Amino acid sequence: MSVRIVRLGTERTEGEGPRLGTVRRPPRGVRKDDYATGNWYDTWLPELSPSPELVASARAAESEADWAGFVKAFRKEMGAATPARLLDMLALLSRSGDFSLGCYCEDEARCHRSVLRELLTERGADIA
Repeated sequence: MSVRIVRLGTERTEGEGPRLGTVRRPPRGVRKDDYATGNWYDTWLPELSPSPELVASARAAESEADWAGFVKAFRKEMGAATPARLLDMLALLSRSGDFSLGCYCEDEARCHRSVLRELLTERGADIA
């Protein structure tokens, strides 16, 4: 049992379980009825996505220092009560079931999902 960190819109892997979209906005040009069948996500969890201001700073990050600033600010956002409780719950669920979290970004290293991976690991999640 585990949680996988994935890129939304990619083919699902065996045993991946339901996908949770940790994105600020739904995919453009995709009907709501097609989110799951199009390999986007089964349910939307925008509470685990960066604020619009942080999305802009992540996209504008040109240096490691810029990216580190985004990571610090996103970790602070995820420390608020609701996201922190969600992360705690997902870490717990990862030990008894399979599911995945994802975002649209091509490069996980420059995506908030890399920070979610760290936050879940720190909470003892079983990460695939």
